[in-house]
Amino acid sequence: MQFYNIKDENEQVTFSDAITKGIGTAGGLYFPHSLPHFDDMQALLNKDFVTRSAHIVSTMLGDEMPTGVIGRCIKSAFNFPIQLKQISDTIFALELFHGPTLAFKDFGARFMAQMLAEINKNSTNQKPIRIITATSGDTGAAVAHSFYGVPNLEVAILYPYQRISDLQEKMFCTMGGNIHTFAVKGDFDACQALVKQCLQDKDLTNRYRLNSANSINISRVLAQSLYYFEAVAQMGRECHAISVPSGNFGNLTAGLFARQMGLPVQSFIAATNTNDTVPRYLESGNWAPNDTIATLSNAMDVSQPNNWPRVEEIFARNNENLHDVVRGVSVFEAETKHAMRELKDLGYLADPHSAIAYKALKDTLKPSESGVFLCTAHPAKFKQSVEDIVGIDVPLPSEIAAVADKPVLSAVIENDFEVLKTNLLACL
Repeated sequence: MQFYNIKDENEQVTFSDAITKGIGTAGGLYFPHSLPHFDDMQALLNKDFVTRSAHIVSTMLGDEMPTGVIGRCIKSAFNFPIQLKQISDTIFALELFHGPTLAFKDFGARFMAQMLAEINKNSTNQKPIRIITATSGDTGAAVAHSFYGVPNLEVAILYPYQRISDLQEKMFCTMGGNIHTFAVKGDFDACQALVKQCLQDKDLTNRYRLNSANSINISRVLAQSLYYFEAVAQMGRECHAISVPSGNFGNLTAGLFARQMGLPVQSFIAATNTNDTVPRYLESGNWAPNDTIATLSNAMDVSQPNNWPRVEEIFARNNENLHDVVRGVSVFEAETKHAMRELKDLGYLADPHSAIAYKALKDTLKPSESGVFLCTAHPAKFKQSVEDIVGIDVPLPSEIAAVADKPVLSAVIENDFEVLKTNLLACL
């Protein structure tokens, strides 16, 4: 499978190169030259999730990696369930938070870790491997747990200081070992910009095999495309729309990749919170990011989504009109709270991100249509706000209870590249 750099199509790489480099020259994102198209979709949907996913990835990669190896990696990465819950006659919730860190980011991070392990077995590059990534809440935990304790590999995770929930922070900032966490005095966009600076810094790249586990890394996005097939398979009826809670827009990109491979979904809803750069852009054609605003749905507090160029590339390459397939909907704080209470009355407990996706789907679907909204995080990761809003106790799952009382080990740093670099050189 070949990829090219969106900013320089002359830069052509294999899947192995794309996953190990993370990002192209000049900060360009890697994009697949082509994706397989599955004509017998019903036969594909009839397979179980792991078997289907292994088949899709094997078809993607061709002879770049043995089929048996891919199957083993998929089985190891996706060793937890996906559950589709019916909320009303026409609305379904796809629960993606049953992995070890209780968020959808487990899919991409665990897949990436498995693939990198296989690729590195045959690598002749002897530089130490270093992962640096930014998180708005859930990526950090998924990456930390996927790479924790891996020999000869160190991980640095940046997150916005005091802008993620306490329990989100506990999930990855209490581990120590080869996991190093930095609370940056800035927003997620600032953290993401620092990661890009690191990946292009000659001093760091000369010392290390430096990589990112953000959705900058195409492997994350390809892995996430796989659960869209599971949504349609479990639904067992025509899917008119899938509503995606969107921050950095890797998740929406993944859904659009699935559609490009033949998945029968008519449209996608890019559901954002107050940080509504994309919905405003889709309406006006003017890309005008505002300052990032802190919200209940902190993982979506992104004003300059890194994956948006990939979304536009999909439609440019296929000569399709973006507006025919993607609709942007912004859901503000009061509406988010109302949606959480409404879902609770329907017998479903949702975190703020999932509630935004529900609200956007409900407001978009026509009476005769059915759709799915993605539930991207366990409500217990936002225990305090969920309890305050819906008025019921939210028990802590064992994964969170085990770390709830542990001390946070993060270093608090200024939003300054040289400060970060000094800290990285000291710990990596």
